[in-house]
Amino acid sequence: MQRRVVFPNRVLPYVLLAPQLAVTVVFFLWPAGQAMFMSLLQQDPFGLRVTFVGLANFRAVLADPDYVAAFWRTVYFSLAVTALAMVPALVLAVMADRVLRAAAFYKTALIVPYAIAPAVAGVLWLFMFNPAIGSLAWVLKQLGVAWNPVLDGTHAMLLVILAAAWKQVAYNFVFFLAGLQAIPRTLLEAAAIDGAGEMRKFWTIVFPLLSPTTFFLLVVNVVYAFFDTFGVIHAVTGGGPAKATEILVYKVYYDGVHALNLGSSSAQSVILMAIVIALTMIQFRYIERRVHY
Repeated sequence: MQRRVVFPNRVLPYVLLAPQLAVTVVFFLWPAGQAMFMSLLQQDPFGLRVTFVGLANFRAVLADPDYVAAFWRTVYFSLAVTALAMVPALVLAVMADRVLRAAAFYKTALIVPYAIAPAVAGVLWLFMFNPAIGSLAWVLKQLGVAWNPVLDGTHAMLLVILAAAWKQVAYNFVFFLAGLQAIPRTLLEAAAIDGAGEMRKFWTIVFPLLSPTTFFLLVVNVVYAFFDTFGVIHAVTGGGPAKATEILVYKVYYDGVHALNLGSSSAQSVILMAIVIALTMIQFRYIERRVHY
């Protein structure tokens, strides 16, 4: 029979919840409410006149070809970042889990990139792939690749994808490694006795048992690709060249801060929030069914 926890003081639970509730209200609910309210308004760049326009900002945003292009750009950017951040992290976690000597050193070295800020990570990759002084750009030049992310939109998108994914690999590595270490060794030993090879053990035992961790990281990485990659794009390309790396979150910033179109920027932020919420709900609705807890 499960025992029910009872607080002797009725006020204590509310006191304990107050800090988290305050953070949620100040940093999420209030800004979200402000964005939704401002998305219904139209104001001049100087803030001298405000007009209520209803859903006109949303209609203008959805009819804008640049916004539609940014949406599809965000889709394949997010898919690429999520795949490149999760697959190498899983491979590194499996390899690190088998290391016996200097295991702590390898695990610490693989975790270090997570401590680097996104903007700093972007600048590091920008230096390495700089067409004039970058070491990796020099290697590409020797291989006959005319690498220039400053002028070539495809090269710029590839650069920000690599920088954003590299930044997130360490985070995924920590969770995958923890999941691997939680798998009972007796299951792997029994499979080895039955003659199962390493790949068969991984696909039939290890990976299914890692499905809760994989599902959690899938949701986290999709949200990361939609929002937290802003620092990488801002530091590396600034959305260029010719808006080739302008994803939805960066377009919200550009239209609001540089173009001073606050109504459109607010409408875009509301749409972006709705997209991420819908994607998360779809993941929990359909993908979670395949997760084995």
